[in-house]
Amino acid sequence: MEQASSSSNKLWYLKHIRLFDGISSSDMQEMEKITRMEEVKKRQPLYLPGDPSSSVYLLKKGRVKIANTAPSGKEVTFEILEPGEVFGELEVLEDAPRSTSAEALDDTLICVIPRKDFDQYLAMHPNVTVKLTKLIGLRLRKIQSRVEDLVFRDVPARLAHLLSEVGKTDGVVDKQGIRLRAKLTHQEMANLIGCSRETVSTIMGQFRDQGLIYMDGRTITLLKPDALSRLAF
Repeated sequence: MEQASSSSNKLWYLKHIRLFDGISSSDMQEMEKITRMEEVKKRQPLYLPGDPSSSVYLLKKGRVKIANTAPSGKEVTFEILEPGEVFGELEVLEDAPRSTSAEALDDTLICVIPRKDFDQYLAMHPNVTVKLTKLIGLRLRKIQSRVEDLVFRDVPARLAHLLSEVGKTDGVVDKQGIRLRAKLTHQEMANLIGCSRETVSTIMGQFRDQGLIYMDGRTITLLKPDALSRLAF
């Protein structure tokens, strides 16, 4: 990881982190003092399973993949984070080694908060602690939902559900339908729903032929989001 050359925009970025919605300017200034901005190159890991939990991370720009490797050797992706997210906080709060890996999927900009400073900040700002607890609960529910997908849904339903959920959280309505801002590769989608890249490519082709989606390179548009949602169940 490389120290960002300029920190002039740090406060601007901090204001776009979900955890800090609604906090005062003075509280934001305190947070700015304990963070450092870093640039992370594409495909570079931020941490690996077993690493000590020495920092909490705030994602400013780019995407980060949270994953682990199953005993079979196959990678399982738990989440692909977009800008505005906090991550790495759970092991820090539990004083436990990293249980997952975090890898930059793009050239990424993050803010790093040392564990000691993060603990002190939460102790002084209980409102932020409450928000953090809610965000952790939401993330755990999303992971539980993904596990249920793997158990109870077939692969086409899993893929339809993934596309529908991304459309709800990171979609833009245009004249064709809902365009996904997240440019997921077929391998990334496969890791998220527990199948092979080839299977994803086949099913995406079927969805395209059925008029459910439109693909322009890595940009995906949901042409019939309601029909896609029905396929997920």
